[in-house]
Amino acid sequence: MVAVARPRCLPPILNPIRSARSAIRFARPPLSCSASAIAVVASMDAPPQGYRTNVGICLADPSLTKIFSASRIDIPGAWQMPQGGIDAGEEPRAAAVRELREETGVTSAEIVAEAPNWLTYDFPADVKDKLNARWGTNWKGQAQKWFLFRFTGKDDEINLNGDGSERPEFSQWTWMTPQQVIEKAVEFKQPVYEEALKHFAPYLQSDPTSSS
Repeated sequence: MVAVARPRCLPPILNPIRSARSAIRFARPPLSCSASAIAVVASMDAPPQGYRTNVGICLADPSLTKIFSASRIDIPGAWQMPQGGIDAGEEPRAAAVRELREETGVTSAEIVAEAPNWLTYDFPADVKDKLNARWGTNWKGQAQKWFLFRFTGKDDEINLNGDGSERPEFSQWTWMTPQQVIEKAVEFKQPVYEEALKHFAPYLQSDPTSSS
C-alpha cells in the first residue's frame, strides 16, 4: 500500500546533479515538436480552463538519489516520468497513486512531497491534434499536480505492463539523475520537469557515484 510520509528535513542537493553512468544508451529525444511550439511553464494555484487536469509522478529510488524514467513505446527515444489524467471527482493524490500503479505496477512507495502549485504546459500543434482526436476533446495542454514518491520496494516489483488495467505505455526504464530526466524528455515537457524538480530538490540526495 502506498503510504504518506511525514515531511523530512533532508539535506539539499549538493550540485545541480551531474549525469551518472547508465547501462542504457539514450537516443536524443525526437525533435518533431518545433521550438516555437514550446510554451513557458506556468505555475498556478488552480488548474486553468481549457487544460486537462493531470498528475505527474516523480518516483525516486529508496536512497532518494535517482528518479524513475521510462521510454515511450509510441515515441521512440522519448523518456518521461509517469503521468496521467485525473478522473472526475478524483483527488489528485489518489490519482497519483493510481497512475503509478497502472503505469509501473508499483505499490511499494510513500509520498514524500507535493508541489504547491499546478504546473501547466501547452501542447505543440501536432501533439494537440493527435491527442484531442484520441480523447475527443479540445484541450490546449495539461495542468499538472506533481508528487514526489520514494520507492520502498525492490526493482523487480517494477512492471511496465502495470497492473493490467491499461495498455502499456513504456518499453524500458532506468534510474536517472534529475538532470538526465530533464535532458532526455521531449522539449515541450522540459520546463515543467525543471520546475517540479526544483520543488523536490530539498528532499533529494546528491548521487555519491557521480563525478564532481
